[in-house]
Amino acid sequence: MAAEDAKQGGDFVQSLARGLAVIRAFDAARPRQSLSQVAAATGLSRSTSRRFLLTLVELGYVGSDGSRFWLTPKVLDLGYSYLSSMPLTEVASPHLERLRSRLGESSSVAIFDGSDIVYVARVQVRRIMTVDITIGTRFPAYATSMGKVLLSGLREAEFEDYLRIEAEREPTASARFDAAAVRRDVAAARTRGWSMTDQELEPGLRSLAAPIKDESGDVVAAVNVSTHAMRYTLDELHDDFVPALLAAAEAIRKDLSTVNR
Repeated sequence: MAAEDAKQGGDFVQSLARGLAVIRAFDAARPRQSLSQVAAATGLSRSTSRRFLLTLVELGYVGSDGSRFWLTPKVLDLGYSYLSSMPLTEVASPHLERLRSRLGESSSVAIFDGSDIVYVARVQVRRIMTVDITIGTRFPAYATSMGKVLLSGLREAEFEDYLRIEAEREPTASARFDAAAVRRDVAAARTRGWSMTDQELEPGLRSLAAPIKDESGDVVAAVNVSTHAMRYTLDELHDDFVPALLAAAEAIRKDLSTVNR
């Protein structure tokens, strides 16, 4: 919590930041935790962690059996409030359905958040892949096709800041950061208007993405289609998938412009 404490100012509510840190302490690897584990994960004292946990229990966001704590489905209300206030998710969904029907593959929409992409809409086909993707899933932008087209929309100074920050981050187990490769791929995405990753995030997984732009031409999101490398050649992906993907991105852009007027 030291980084959060350093941000304190006259308008900074430390207790809110700490309460959110307690919620974020739970994840797929740590769904149920003791008080001591939550305190260790957040850097808060046991007494402070206890107060926040019991408050969250009282509000219904956390469950407890007296010794362990876990998140309840009510936490989803926090994310739903964001999604329901975001027209992109509703606008994109029918276009993703059409992409899936046309290509027979999973399709998604993501936005840029910090150094990651975050999935905000998705329709999928039932195939066995190691990567489990749902709404809210985050991946490093440099390792994904959607991340590369989102990075292509950054201004030069913003892109340089991204590269500097990413180089200082702890490396992920799934993908290695290579600044030169990211520069090359982002430049290519900017030039041709789409991007493809070939087994960078997971062996056997190929993904193509196109930018979704607003009325000013700024990149606000990305749409993608993913498939197994054994199902299509690179030429087939270029000839069949790219036109469908670009058409979907343009259709979403047009619908968004109508909603935002």
